[in-house]
This record gives sequence, C-alpha cells and structure tokens, in this order.
Amino acid sequence: MAAFRALGLAPWLTAQAEQLGLAKPTPVQEACIPPALRGCDCMGCAKTGSGKTAAFVLPILQKLSEDPYGIFCLVLTPTRELAYQIAEQFRVLGKPLGLKDCIIVGGMDMVTQALELSRKPHIVIATPGRLADHLRSSSTFSLQRIKFLVLDEADRLLEQGCTDFTKDLEVILAAVPASRQTLLFSATLTDTLNDLKKIAMNKPFFWESKSEVRTVEQLDQRYLLVPEKVKDAYLVHLIQTFQDEHEDWSIIIFTNTCKQCQILNMMLKKFSFPSVALHSMMKQKQRFAALAKFKSSVFKILIATDVAARGLDIPTVQVVINHNTPGLPKIYIHRVGRTARAGRNGIAITLVTQYDIHLVHAIEEQIKMKLQEFSVEEQAVLNILTQVNVVRRECEIRLEATDFDEKKEINKRKQMILEGKDPDLEEQRKAELAKIKKKNSEFRNRVQLTLQEKKQLQLQRKLKKKVWRKQKQAPTED
Repeated sequence: MAAFRALGLAPWLTAQAEQLGLAKPTPVQEACIPPALRGCDCMGCAKTGSGKTAAFVLPILQKLSEDPYGIFCLVLTPTRELAYQIAEQFRVLGKPLGLKDCIIVGGMDMVTQALELSRKPHIVIATPGRLADHLRSSSTFSLQRIKFLVLDEADRLLEQGCTDFTKDLEVILAAVPASRQTLLFSATLTDTLNDLKKIAMNKPFFWESKSEVRTVEQLDQRYLLVPEKVKDAYLVHLIQTFQDEHEDWSIIIFTNTCKQCQILNMMLKKFSFPSVALHSMMKQKQRFAALAKFKSSVFKILIATDVAARGLDIPTVQVVINHNTPGLPKIYIHRVGRTARAGRNGIAITLVTQYDIHLVHAIEEQIKMKLQEFSVEEQAVLNILTQVNVVRRECEIRLEATDFDEKKEINKRKQMILEGKDPDLEEQRKAELAKIKKKNSEFRNRVQLTLQEKKQLQLQRKLKKKVWRKQKQAPTED
C-alpha cells in the first residue's frame, strides 16, 4: 500500500487497489503513474499481463476525484471484449466516486448508446468505428471538454491493415480538444512509434520495458512440428493429454479464420470436450455469453480468432495453443500473452507445419529466444487420425449446410452500407480493378516475351557473325 502512496496516489485509491489484489506497483505502473499525475502525455510499452490497464486507470480516477465532470475521459480500444474488461476495472477501482461509465461498441443498439452519451458519463470506453458513427450522426454529446484520451493497444489502433481505424480516428481526434492529456499503452509498440509520437505532443514521457525478451519469464514456449494434413489429430491429442493430467486447467486455442474456429468448436464438441467458440461472425450477445462461460469455468476450452488475442485478462488460463502459426510476430506475442499473467506460470504450444518454418524464425528473432520442441506420443496420434479426419469432414458438411459463407458475405454488405458505400458498386469496382490488373499483367508478360525474343535474336546474330569471321580467317587450301 505504501508503494502506491509513494507514486502520489490518494489513500482511498490505494485502499481500492489493495482490495483488487494490487499489492505493489508493477514496473509499468511505477514508471507511468507519476508522470501521468503530473499532467504529462505518456506512452508505455510493457509485456502482456504486466498491469498496463491499472497504469492509466489509477491516475485518471485520482484526477477525476479532484475535479469530477462528464465527459472526463475517453478510452479507445480495438476490440469489444477488451472495452468491457477496461470498464470493469474502472468500476471496481472507482466505486467510492459513484463513477458513471459508458461502453460504445458495435453490435449493440445505437439509440440506447446515444442516450447514455447524452447523460454525460465520466468515462467513455469505445471502439473507434462505433464512436465515429455516433460523432457523424449525432450532436447530443460533446468530447470538447475531455481531460484524458487513452489509446489501449495503441499499435493495433494505429496500424494500417485489414481493419484500418485511420478514418474513424481522424473523426474522433477532430472532436477532442488539443489541450487533452494523451496516454498510449501496448505490448508491441515499436512499429508505430513515430505515429504515436505525433499524437503525444504535450511534454511526452516515453517508457519501454528494458527486458530483452518480449514475453514473460514464467511462460514456457514450445513448438510442435506437424504435417499439415494431420494437424487436427495432434490438437485433439494435446487437449486430451492436458485434460487427463490437469482437469481444472483452462485452454485457449487460437486459429486464423471464423470458419476454422467454428469447425474446430463443432469437432471438439463431437469428442465431448467442454468447448466454446469466440469470433467476429457471432452476435455480440453470443460473444459475451461465450466469454462469460469460459471465464467462470463452465467451459474449459475457448476456441477463438484474434478478437481474443489482445488485452483479455483471464487468470485461470494455463495453456495457449496456436492452431496456426501467426503470420506476424506481434500477433504471436499477444496470443501467448493470454497465459502466464501477473506472475503465474503458463505454457504456449504452436503447431508448426512444413510451410511455417520461416514464420517461427521471425517469431524467435522478435521475442529474442528459441522455442523448445514439445514431444508427443506419435502412435497415440496415429490411433485417432482416421476418426478425427472423419469427424472434421462431417463438421465441414454440417457447417456448409448452415450457409456460413453466405452469412459472412451478408455481414460484409451490411458493413459497407453502414459506411455509406453501395455494395454492388464496390463489387463492380473490384471486378474492374481485377480486369485492369489482369490486362497490366498480360501486357508486362508480352513486353517481357518481346524483350526475350529480341535478346535471343541479337545473340543469334552475334553467333552468326562470329562463325562468319572464323570462316573468313581460316586459311584456304591451294
């Protein structure tokens, strides 16, 4: 308790932290809380499970207690599940203040959310897409008086890729005051450091964990080399082994697509494993229910896409299995960070096929350590191989009958309409773009072919000249 007091936190807040089980500050909290209380912009980069959320929640609550008004703070986060988890921490730590918070995420009723925003809650926790929609369509609330802007998982919010938040962030940043205090936190920060520096303009304080290794020491990181076609049999064998040895252990299995996630869940249920799925094709209520059941140990196995890879704090998770090798090292860091949190032990196993060796090397280079091989009983895997393959095929057929791919296409069209785009027009543009690319490719191929033919012709001419010169120089017989 005295350690938190030494950082400049009020007695009531340190008492709340103690009730939550925060005995002493972690390095990221020790480094970032004092400058945040001084009014500095802050950027913190620390390993997963190192207490980054409390590093911004505590100073914000202290400042709010000194001058309470709404809307005091805006927290932006990339996933809906993480938004609810952050809100939970604000509620528990801010209980003596009578804190009012508001969660603005997709998949929920916009009218209800607009009413909540109009009541001026102290803290707004939001995903960028839905908040930007409210700012574009409503004038019932203002962000002009906010004191704090927090970007949690800042690297994910600022990166440009398949889920690009850039346009939404532009709308949000235009709505918040320039005099705000900006706090940025993530486990993988280096790639977007320059972007972050541009946002944090007010006496910025930068702190990065000094540790060479990018993952926690308590995490046992392994790989299992498997042929692509028998990957599922190895997965079933691994789960069975862990369930037999440690019945109370919770396992998260990460996979790369919603369809794969759904198939694996159906397959594991066929083998009577207590599993539940979590992916973006599920309705928001289903996602909350799945996560709640996993957190409360109703189900011991969670099969998820990367929507569960960031920030989620589930203390009971002892094992993380990567069903596919992540394409980017930082995705790996976030996935395996779901276990071995807050000083606990954990194990992460990545299933590596013959096509993934280069990805493992990239991960090892990033985390500054070598993955150790995990050994399994090959014969036990071979014994269940046929059964697993048959069950997998049955599940695929069942899923195809539910029009899963069609639903995904409908969701895409809905998203386009919400963004103000015409889906049919976008489809036409895509088709035209594909035609242009095809024509360009064909043209390049023709040019290359012509150049090769010319080169060949020149070589033939040179060869003929050489032969002709040799014949000319050769002595003629009398």
